[in-house]
Amino acid sequence: MMTRKILSTCVAVALLSGCSLVPDYVRPPSPVPEAWPQGPTYKAVSPAEPGKPQGGEVAWRDFFTDANLRQLIQQALDNNRDLRVAALNITVAQASYRVSSASLLPTVNAGMSETEQHTPKALTSTVPQKAATTRLYSANLGTTAFELDLFGRLRSLEEQALEKYFATEEARTSTQIALVAEVANTYLTLLGDRKLLALTEETQQTREKSLDLIQRSFERGIGSQLDVAQARSSVETARANRARYLRQVDLDKNALALLVGSPLDEAKLSTDGALDAVRFVEDLPVGLPSEVLLRRPDIVQAEHQLKAANANIGAARAAFFPVLSLTGSAGYSNLTLDTLFQTASGAWAFAPQITMPIFDAGRNFANLDSAKASRDMAVAQYEKAIQSAFREVADALAAKGTLSDQLEAQTALVAATRDSYRLSQARYDRGIDSYLTVLDSQRSLYSAEQDQIAVQVARLSNLVNLYKVLGGGV
Repeated sequence: MMTRKILSTCVAVALLSGCSLVPDYVRPPSPVPEAWPQGPTYKAVSPAEPGKPQGGEVAWRDFFTDANLRQLIQQALDNNRDLRVAALNITVAQASYRVSSASLLPTVNAGMSETEQHTPKALTSTVPQKAATTRLYSANLGTTAFELDLFGRLRSLEEQALEKYFATEEARTSTQIALVAEVANTYLTLLGDRKLLALTEETQQTREKSLDLIQRSFERGIGSQLDVAQARSSVETARANRARYLRQVDLDKNALALLVGSPLDEAKLSTDGALDAVRFVEDLPVGLPSEVLLRRPDIVQAEHQLKAANANIGAARAAFFPVLSLTGSAGYSNLTLDTLFQTASGAWAFAPQITMPIFDAGRNFANLDSAKASRDMAVAQYEKAIQSAFREVADALAAKGTLSDQLEAQTALVAATRDSYRLSQARYDRGIDSYLTVLDSQRSLYSAEQDQIAVQVARLSNLVNLYKVLGGGV
């Protein structure tokens, strides 16, 4: 009966206590413009339509249409160790929050003890004096130093732990979006290097045929040793490039295997030339900065960290006020074990304690100053996260508005340099121009084709980055 009374009193006081000294949270104003940059560079921006999903709300399975890429992304989501660590961080943060929340309720422990004491004859008060041995048995339920949260210190710490937990969840989402984008970009890089390798091997074969023809012509007295040397240098350049791209393709595979978290299935990877078949969602809708940026997981994470720092100020303020703690127990105590749990053996103890800070050499003021400075740092980090996100989206939109035109122009340049190479080869065959002209045209064509592949990869990669910086979709 007494046990229930003490516990009920503790719980009631705990529930009724708890005024908060946490400052009212006000979201800092956005330090970026209310609209995206305007101009010819941003002509390809697709406005958001009411009722339809925006960029950050499009699931990755809807954005990436390539079957092989989808499988690689899913494999990475299942096996990637960085993502696994991010998920485990959520478990740690959740456990920390439960620890903070448990501090609001008393800890009740059950205990049984036996105390045996021997008193020598000289110290006994019996007549006649003789040595005595006494035993004391006890069994009780009790709580020790349970703090009544009168000024919200424990609730402030609980709120801080909760916001950190929320921030960790957003960090995992951000890690997942970054992983999806990195797998896609690495996959595109692999396809691009494979296409460059195929182009280099084709170029090498063409140059080897040219070298064979020039060598035979020289042996028949037609042409010069300089033509042979120039043709051979062209062949060796292609050979060197082929070795470089062979190495790069394997490096791309290794990078992709690390992201995926398991060995790659070579049979399911796209073959050479598949870069031309890759398609993504081109018209990804873009909303206003105030809608897009505040939905990004990294910015939501920064805001939760700001709220956690704000809650910590409440804990620092509460340290200036008295602390009321309760220690109590109720149970049974008797000299003999067989009569321990009889009604007449009932015993209880109740010891409230109040502690008032008087002099701490400025420790509490220093902790409060530190908490406020940490909150101001969190504000700056939150604003920096928004500014960085605005720039990332603006950069991706600018690239989207120009890379398609650049690819179109580069494709036309390849066609023009191919005609120039064909004409210079014909003039050389007729003896009008030297082989140096052919060599220059050949190099220009090879360089233009390399640049075309690079722009092709950059355009697709920018679409992936735009999907990422708009907040992605899980």
